[in-house]
Amino acid sequence: MADGLVLKSPGKDGGIVIRDDWPGYRLDLFSYPEHYSGDLECVYIPHGVIMDRTERLARDIMDDLGDHDIVVLCVLKGGYQFCADLVERIKGLNRNSNKTLPMRVDFIRLKSYLNDQSTQDLHIVGGEDLSVLNGKNVLVVEGIVDTGKTMKTLLSHVEAFKPKMIKVAGLLVKRVPSGSGCQPDYVGFEIPNLFVVGYALDYNEYFRDLNHICVISESGKQKYKV
Repeated sequence: MADGLVLKSPGKDGGIVIRDDWPGYRLDLFSYPEHYSGDLECVYIPHGVIMDRTERLARDIMDDLGDHDIVVLCVLKGGYQFCADLVERIKGLNRNSNKTLPMRVDFIRLKSYLNDQSTQDLHIVGGEDLSVLNGKNVLVVEGIVDTGKTMKTLLSHVEAFKPKMIKVAGLLVKRVPSGSGCQPDYVGFEIPNLFVVGYALDYNEYFRDLNHICVISESGKQKYKV
């Protein structure tokens, strides 16, 4: 995988950049649910790589926010696996570090996709009353950021509840022509403009049960299209 990756910077701003010509791994090199046979093009980011990168992000967050109480705001549904693994690694650092990061976790659900297209109609579920965020340090955890429009809308909504500080952790950031430049503070991977699934990222609610991040095939899109 190293031939397809470029570490943008030694710091935590840009994350790991996956080049446009990265073909991914052959499916027969990995285990995945048989019911998705024919629905995937490749394994794009293996589960083990995701775990290693998540551990590094947890350390970066601890370095920046350690000794401050935070509210982790998990963006459902696509962010739930990343959030769970990130929180688990922060908990491990709490047990084995000279810093501590007291956390509480809350949830909000966004829906803006139909099939593989982002729509203008953004639904925020569970965000009617986020008064618990007032005066708090908030870490928003999202699975994927593409155009950034959804994230900008969410952050505007969260800001209305007057938190003390907002940081964003995004596992994936897509390079898209229409991107608004809304860059998370902590980025796992920057990827080309591909529709990826797995690790809780879905296509019409399918593929959340994949451990790896994969590229969906055209036949897979047609099979699960609504």
